[in-house]
Amino acid sequence: MMTNKKVVKKSQSTHSFLKQSPGSVIFDIVNITFMCIFAFVMIYPFWNQFIISLNKGSDTVRGGLYFLPRQLTIENYTYVFKRSNIIKGAVISVLRVVVGTGTSLICTGMLAYVVTVRQFLGRKFMRIVYIVTMYFGGGLIPTYLLYMNLGLTETFSVYWIPGLFSAYSMLLIASYMQGISESLPESARIDGASEIKIFYKIMVPLCVPVFAALAVMTAVSHWNSWFDVMIYNSSGKWDTLQVYLRKILLEADQAARLQADQKKYEAMRNLTPTSVRAATTMIVTLPILFVYPFFQKYFVGGITIGAVKG
Repeated sequence: MMTNKKVVKKSQSTHSFLKQSPGSVIFDIVNITFMCIFAFVMIYPFWNQFIISLNKGSDTVRGGLYFLPRQLTIENYTYVFKRSNIIKGAVISVLRVVVGTGTSLICTGMLAYVVTVRQFLGRKFMRIVYIVTMYFGGGLIPTYLLYMNLGLTETFSVYWIPGLFSAYSMLLIASYMQGISESLPESARIDGASEIKIFYKIMVPLCVPVFAALAVMTAVSHWNSWFDVMIYNSSGKWDTLQVYLRKILLEADQAARLQADQKKYEAMRNLTPTSVRAATTMIVTLPILFVYPFFQKYFVGGITIGAVKG
């Protein structure tokens, strides 16, 4: 019986395809072809870096690597992972992502809820104040002096405290919350619920899509950030993984130039800056690629709904 149903469905889909006009068939073919080419253009650069990272550096300089490595090796990854500071940098980077993303979503979410509460008279003023910060800033030097006077430099706090509130994220979350029926929080207030309880028990569960989308954006920003580490952590005590990988790239470039040093040259004879750069690119990118699919279904919906209502 199930087999017959499948045959009927298949025949119906085939029949509907044949009933399409020639213009519709041509459009589908062109659309599928374009999307396949577009997907290939997006994926191939990453794949090329992957095969370069698995190929001997001395062979990579010959060029001609397209889809598979010619001389398979893991020396590039061994060279990167043998550094003792890599584990320390990875731990700091993960802590920064977890703490920075979590605190930013909580604080920004509460701010977005406050500016959507109609009973709060200052909600429009607060919204304007935060929007102004999107267009005007103090600049790099005043910001550095402010952080230094606050005692944030050379501490882990400089990675997450300045990002507790985001005007852009606040607008997205607030726009999403405004699409929720006002009767839900109002009925909770009548039952005696506090605003904090309304936020955590009602608004947060209903706003999971936009929170998940912003979590991906914020986490990627923290994970890839390195410039603020160089500025506010000059001592190197709280260097993240990206900073250590940058140092490895610089060392690889220098080692390639110092061929007069025979010992250094022997250690680097099968490595090149290109192959080491490909390996570091994989190390930085793969964790985000593994996490992103779990949030993808929320990402498009959360951003689109918030943006349309805004």
